[in-house]
Amino acid sequence: MKNTKILSETINVMQSHVSVRKYSAEPIPKEHLVEILQSGQGAASSNFVQSYSIVHVTDKDKKDEIAELAQNKHISDVADFFLFCADLKRLEIAGKKRGIVIEHDNLENFMVAIIDTSLIAQNVITAAESLGYGGCYIGGVRNSPDSISKLVGLPDKVFPLFGLCLGAPTEKNEVKPRLPLDAIVHENQYDVGKYDGLLEEYDQTLKTYYQQRSSNNKQTTWTESMADFMKTKRRMHMREFVESKGFHLK
Repeated sequence: MKNTKILSETINVMQSHVSVRKYSAEPIPKEHLVEILQSGQGAASSNFVQSYSIVHVTDKDKKDEIAELAQNKHISDVADFFLFCADLKRLEIAGKKRGIVIEHDNLENFMVAIIDTSLIAQNVITAAESLGYGGCYIGGVRNSPDSISKLVGLPDKVFPLFGLCLGAPTEKNEVKPRLPLDAIVHENQYDVGKYDGLLEEYDQTLKTYYQQRSSNNKQTTWTESMADFMKTKRRMHMREFVESKGFHLK
């Protein structure tokens, strides 16, 4: 159960996270953006490879096109949209400067790039929320990764993982209850036997939340919505796209 006592402002910000989908039309001031993105760079990086790039899309026409390709209208509505990309191109160039050909055809390098990009993105939204901004990650960019890559000029060895809408919120939802800690933390040994009871309790918690929240009320539970979501294979084009970018994942 969440501790209502604030141990630090950072903890308060992180435990208050919600996805924001309605924003002020004003862009984030440049001095704030610099601090937010530099805070993002404070994230851990495997062997300090820093295998990520961020494309800040401010052009209205490009945002509109990405919104259509990603099937997400919020991209058009926000002043600041960021495309987070796994990037091994910079490392390829670094290797050439030292006479080394970097091999990208292995799963580990691919995973490192994905993890690095995810870590910096989490830091970015935490920093932004600490300044009163809000955001929403957009996985829909993977609906049309090839077209979006061409639109913003991503070279080989660089591919978009997700987007991030970021701005001053004009409307915020209530914090959605997460799984209880007991469901995600195992001590010394993984315990699958505890899930039946814990998920039954969580279903009731989330069902009550959906019924009582201030907007978009619905009658469902976590296990129902997850079963419905996971029953369909999604974005099966991603393997072919990733291979077209030079990652064959041997």
